Amino acid sequence: MPLLDILSVGVVDVIEVTLVAYLLYRLYQLMRGTIAVQIFFGIVALYLVNVGVTILEMTMLGAIFSKLGEVFVLAVIVLFQPEIRRLLLRLGQNPLVRRLVSSPAQEELIGEVGDAVEEMSEQKIGALIAFQRSTGLRSYIETGADIGAQVTSDLLVTIFYAQNPLHDGAAIIQNRRLEAARCILPVSTSMTLRPQMGLRHRAAVGLTEQTDAFVVVVSEETGSISISEDGDLVSGFSSEDFRERLREALSSSGSPPSGSPPSSSSTSSSASTTGASASSERSRAEKAREEVTA
Repeated sequence: MPLLDILSVGVVDVIEVTLVAYLLYRLYQLMRGTIAVQIFFGIVALYLVNVGVTILEMTMLGAIFSKLGEVFVLAVIVLFQPEIRRLLLRLGQNPLVRRLVSSPAQEELIGEVGDAVEEMSEQKIGALIAFQRSTGLRSYIETGADIGAQVTSDLLVTIFYAQNPLHDGAAIIQNRRLEAARCILPVSTSMTLRPQMGLRHRAAVGLTEQTDAFVVVVSEETGSISISEDGDLVSGFSSEDFRERLREALSSSGSPPSGSPPSSSSTSSSASTTGASASSERSRAEKAREEVTA
């Protein structure tokens, strides 16, 4: 009967063995070609020696290994810290994990922008959309028309419609809100860009050369979807691939840096100009919304 119990294998056992085998395989991939492999073999050798000591009932060596066992976990964490970090990093970059940890608001933003980009790609409507990450884009937002609205696919398509006065320039999304449109971005002078690249593509690269923004470009000639990050430009994305890349970019983005508190000497002057700046911003926002709905 005990032999039959050992030989009986259930579905849970198969799943468990598969998961353990997969984890060991991933650990091997992470450690392959590094000194961690030799350390791992050393730990395995110590474990086998410990098993032999236990079987042979060697009291002194058994006491030594029992003391080593108390700090074994800490030693493994210290010795394999780079490999553990890479493992956790890859786990966090897994698309399934990203979907599980992404917020409903973020998924709504991805859906709205994805639908807009897909529609503009099909209709060959040129578009340039920048997403702020850790580097602030306030200086570029101030060059455009204030929108300050929730991001929707209809709003984005309307902005970049050829007859809309806001279609020239970039739309900038900050904290999941469409802050401004018709923004002026720096144009890249990189010689690595193809000569046929238009102004939108060069502006996308120019912004990502100076900031960590995530920028998507839709070509009005071919409808091709391009993404620019870290000064690089990659074209030919499908709408689904774009959604996945946007999800990765938003999941890895940090909070925008907060400004330093004003000094005591500038507090009074800033307070005196608050009302005027607020009213001017409201007037610009109302004018921009009228242009969008026109």
